[in-house]
Formats: sequence, structure tokens, C-alpha cells
Amino acid sequence: MSRISLAHGAGGTVMQSLIKDIIVRQLGGSRAEVPLEALDDAAVIDDIVLKSDSHTVKPLFFPGGDIGRLAVSGTVNDIAMMGADPIALASGFILEEGFPIQDLNRIVQSMAATCKEAGVPIITGDTKVMEHGALDKMVINTSGVGKRPIVLDHNLEIVRKYRPLKHRWLQDSNLQDGDRIILSGTVGDHGVAILSCREGYNFDSKIVSDVRPLNHVVSKLLEVGGIVKIKDLTRGGLANVLNEWCEKSRVGLLIQEERIPIREGVRSACEMLGIDPLEVGNEGKLVIAVIPAKAEEVLTALRETEEGGQAEIIGTASSSYRDVVLETSVGGSRIMLPPIADPIPRIC
Repeated sequence: MSRISLAHGAGGTVMQSLIKDIIVRQLGGSRAEVPLEALDDAAVIDDIVLKSDSHTVKPLFFPGGDIGRLAVSGTVNDIAMMGADPIALASGFILEEGFPIQDLNRIVQSMAATCKEAGVPIITGDTKVMEHGALDKMVINTSGVGKRPIVLDHNLEIVRKYRPLKHRWLQDSNLQDGDRIILSGTVGDHGVAILSCREGYNFDSKIVSDVRPLNHVVSKLLEVGGIVKIKDLTRGGLANVLNEWCEKSRVGLLIQEERIPIREGVRSACEMLGIDPLEVGNEGKLVIAVIPAKAEEVLTALRETEEGGQAEIIGTASSSYRDVVLETSVGGSRIMLPPIADPIPRIC
């Protein structure tokens, strides 16, 4: 009998197969504008954007954040990635019997501070307790709703001045030949920070999670216009996002490895552990697909923000390819395959 493994929740092809074969096959088929089977960042029905996300990060507290900051940021970001304005959250706590009240208070304080930072309140929720040993300390579910902002229509109007665009939202299937790919900053920070804290590795440099809400920077970029899709790098990292875009948009991507920023500490840690930093998740970075005519302007606006000071144009969508092709720093090229799973489980 087949059983669930950690890989089934770690992004990548194993999780995608589980979702498509069991969940989408039986629960898909709604008349939503962006339905379940689109497997996008959030769903859309009657111009309401809806997202639900559960968080099982281990440990609960890590350099740069905790499960509370992660839960709020993750759901706010998923709504923003559709081009929507997140307006409210619901939160459910599942606690193990014996969990310290002091830790719960610390986590809720962190959630409150992150909600204030994002400008998105938690307005309802639920709390359950399970007996000791039935749960690994704590799980948080955050669900959120968003609305369609005027700035999204402004952004799409600019896109349509240059080429057709079928969808009314920022969806994974929006890319076309020639679109530029922009990365907002260094990859792998969150995943390696979690691993170093969880396993007690003594890396040469302190690596801190980048977890943060990104809705304000998304709004600023939409004001510039020309964006067809934005994605936050979570489970499976950059490799997972680019392969999702390639598959859903049916266009290849040519990516320049030397333009992908990676902190030296993250690079060294990944080399030591034998993992690919391009498959390691972040929780505060964006990858953006933008029409060529607006790419430099979007890049400039992004670099002016705290979140995008190290932003780079890392590649181009190209109908000359069918896959994600990585031009390596040594002058060769290879296909960047989708990860089987994030090499570091339980990072979110």
C-alpha cells in the first residue's frame, strides 16, 4: 500500500502528482474564473481572490522569523501574486496538548506585527487542541481573501498595448516569447536558515530567513505596468517556479546562471550538503515575467525597494526552447529540471 511521505508536501513533481491525481481529479470542475485545476497561487471567483495555506515549519522559531510571521506572509503573498489586493485573513491554530502558553503568545505577537506590516488584519479563525503525541507541537492554517485593485487593470492595459493577453489576472500561463524574467534577490535564504537551525550546522556565516509580506512591493511594480506574472519563491525554489511557467505557458525559458544572486554562505552550505540552491525555497523573494518594453523600468523600480536591492534580469522566455535551459557560468548549458521535492522538507 502506498503511503504519504514528506516529499508529498515539499513542492516539486511528487507533490504535483499527488495533487493532480487525487485532489484535482475529484474536487476540480468548478466554474471559478481561476479554478482549482489551474493550480495557481490562489483561486478567483466573482472577482474574489481566495487562498488557504497550512504551515508545518520545523522548528517553530528560526533565524529571521517564526511560524506566525511565515503564516501571515505566505497567505498575503499568494493573494498578491495573482495581482490582487489582500484585505483580510482567517487563522486556525491546531495545538498539541502541553504546548507552552508563552510560545503561543510569542507567535501570536509575531502574527500581529506581520499583519500590521502588510496592512492586512486577521478577522476570524479557530483553535483546536490534540492530545500529546498526536501532533508535532503546532500547525497554523491561514486563509485569505483579496479584491481586484485598479492598479491591476492599469498594468494589464499596458501589456495589451504590446501584445494580446487572454487572462484578467496574473496567471502562470501568461508568458509568451520574449518576456523577460526578473529575480528580486538572493535564492535559498529561507530554506538554508531553517536547515542550519534545525540540524545545528555551524556554517561560516549566519544565514537568516528572508520571510516577509510582499504585497506592497507588488503594488508598486504594478504601477509601472507590463507585468504578466509574479511568483514568490517557496517550496522547490526558483527551479520549481520556472518549470511551472514553462509547462503552463508552453514556452521555453533561457536563464543565465551567472545572473542569479546567491549569498556566499548559502552557496557554501549547499555545496557542503550536496543540494542545489536553485531548488531551495525562499519566503521573501519574487520572480517576475514582464514584457520586454517595460523590463528595465520594472527592474529599476524593484531595485529602489528594500526587497529588491539585488534584483537582476536573469533570462527570457523563448519559443526556441521547450524546457527551462540554464546557461551555466562556465559557458555550457543544461536543462533545469523540476525538482522532485524541495531538498529541505518542512520549511513552511
